[in-house]
Amino acid sequence: MRNEQVAPETKGVTVKLLAAIDLGPEIEGMAGRQLRMRMVTIEPGGVFGPVHNHIDRPGTVYILHGVITDHRNGVATDYGPGVGWPEDRHTTHWLENRGAIQAVEISVDIVRQE
Repeated sequence: MRNEQVAPETKGVTVKLLAAIDLGPEIEGMAGRQLRMRMVTIEPGGVFGPVHNHIDRPGTVYILHGVITDHRNGVATDYGPGVGWPEDRHTTHWLENRGAIQAVEISVDIVRQE
C-alpha cells in the first residue's frame, strides 16, 4: 500500500514578500541562494497546496493569527498564534485553514534565486 498525501489545489491564499537577501555575497558556498521572508494569509476554508516538499528549501514558519492545520504523513496538526514548525528536507506536507477567521503566518526559507 502506498503512503501518499493528497491535497486540494491552492485556494484562498495570499503571499506577500516582506524581505529577501542574496546569500552569495554573505556566505561562501551560497551563490544562487536567497533568504526570503513572506507573510502568508490563508482565508477560512483556504488551502496552501498541493502537497509539496522542502528538499533543498529549508525554512521555518511562525503563526501570527488564526489556526493553520499542517498535514504530514497522514497526520493533521493544528498550530495557533505564537507557535510554528520547521520545514526541513524530511518535510512533505500541505496546509489548510479549517477555522472561521483568517490565518496568518510568517515563513522564512532559503530558496534558489529566480
